[in-house]
Amino acid sequence: MPVKKTTKKSIQSKTEKVKKPWGGRFSGGTSKAVEAFTESISFDKRLWKYDIEGSIAHSRMLGKQGIIPKKDSRLIIDGLTRIASRIEEGRFVFRQELEDIHMNIETALIEDIGPAGGKLHTARSRNDQVALDLRLYLRDEVRETICLLAGLKAALASLAQRHSGVIMPGYTHLQRAQPVLLAHHLLAYAEMLDRDSARLAESLKRINVLPLGACALAGTGLPVDRKYVAQLLGFEAVSANSMDSVSDRDFVLEFLCGASILMMHLSRLSEEVVLWSTEEFSFIGLPDAFATGSSIMPQKKNPDVAELARGKTGRVYGNLMGMLTVMKALPLTYNRDLQEDKELLFDTVDTVKSVLYVLAQMLPAIDFRTERLEETAGEGFSTATDLAEYLVKKGMPFREAHGVVGGAVLYASNKGKRLEDIDLAEYRAFSGLFDRDVYQVITPRASVAAKKSQGGTAPSEVARQIAAHKKKTGLSPSRKKGK
Repeated sequence: MPVKKTTKKSIQSKTEKVKKPWGGRFSGGTSKAVEAFTESISFDKRLWKYDIEGSIAHSRMLGKQGIIPKKDSRLIIDGLTRIASRIEEGRFVFRQELEDIHMNIETALIEDIGPAGGKLHTARSRNDQVALDLRLYLRDEVRETICLLAGLKAALASLAQRHSGVIMPGYTHLQRAQPVLLAHHLLAYAEMLDRDSARLAESLKRINVLPLGACALAGTGLPVDRKYVAQLLGFEAVSANSMDSVSDRDFVLEFLCGASILMMHLSRLSEEVVLWSTEEFSFIGLPDAFATGSSIMPQKKNPDVAELARGKTGRVYGNLMGMLTVMKALPLTYNRDLQEDKELLFDTVDTVKSVLYVLAQMLPAIDFRTERLEETAGEGFSTATDLAEYLVKKGMPFREAHGVVGGAVLYASNKGKRLEDIDLAEYRAFSGLFDRDVYQVITPRASVAAKKSQGGTAPSEVARQIAAHKKKTGLSPSRKKGK
């Protein structure tokens, strides 16, 4: 079979002859395959608002500094404002051949206002422009995520308050350990979310740095005023090194890392929802609105929301590892590899926000089976540590007390008894320090009430924790719904 020859004409038919903003250096068109491979407009169009916001500030600065005429600066700002309206109204056509959001908007601006639009890109590059857009975008999203975290923390605090007197078994190694208040258990997750909020809030210091003015990598010889642009855009600092400015994605990595830790916490919470809803635990009943059924087994009620939240954690971890891998060997300065940051970042933002939102809606609707929780709280010799501390208060060294109580537990286990069922004579066979008051310390409720150390599970301590969390959030569970 003859091999078909590839002619110059056939090659040209596969190239796109649309004029590129950077096309002065090139005599030939761009292959459509290359355009499809290199475009980012399909996903970075979500940055349009920030691209326009940054461009308006840049144009104001160019006019103020006399780099371009003020009349052209005003024309540019008016044109950008019209483009923003078209995008908001769905009348703007994003074109793949223009590669990205920056070139789509700039081309539309030139088509709208003429040659004056071509002055907007003075003293900037897409390298510092995209870094600016990402920082503006992530600054908003981090603040929104912190608000959603506050909503979930408020839901946990309200649940804790609603069930403040309910006792449940606490666990180590997934084995029953000591009785705790259900509220105390729930507030452990609120503490995790507190740390997540603090991490995200701290990251804003490094996100809120202006890169614009670094240009491609070396800065510019034009008399720009970077501090003025930073002031217009609400940035607290201006980047110190132009080469670092265009190649830095630490702020993205830091968010992805914080998001991964946050998702790990949400996954742990989701795992307990899954476990507690099983017949084996039977601690909770799932609301119909947040469960699904089986296509073949009519009896099933599945915790799909919690399972998906747990599963999406791996997705966010993958985005973090993907971004670390993109960055691991990049030479200075900008490389096209950095285009890969956006989909990883956007997917993480969307995933984290959706999980925070749905969990904040689901948790208040869960039915906690308080009788079952309290019934199991005293099983498995869960007050044995209280028994040892009883002996410590009588003057016995703890290590000795631990051994004495261990023997009592073995004895009770062999006899099929609970600690409360052992009579005083039997106790005194293990130690003469036991007296009738021993029965006042080995009930689950007495055990919980005794844990008055700061941060413990005693009702007074848990009430203090609830009040502290409600004060921190300043939100009711339904106040902030997110996007």
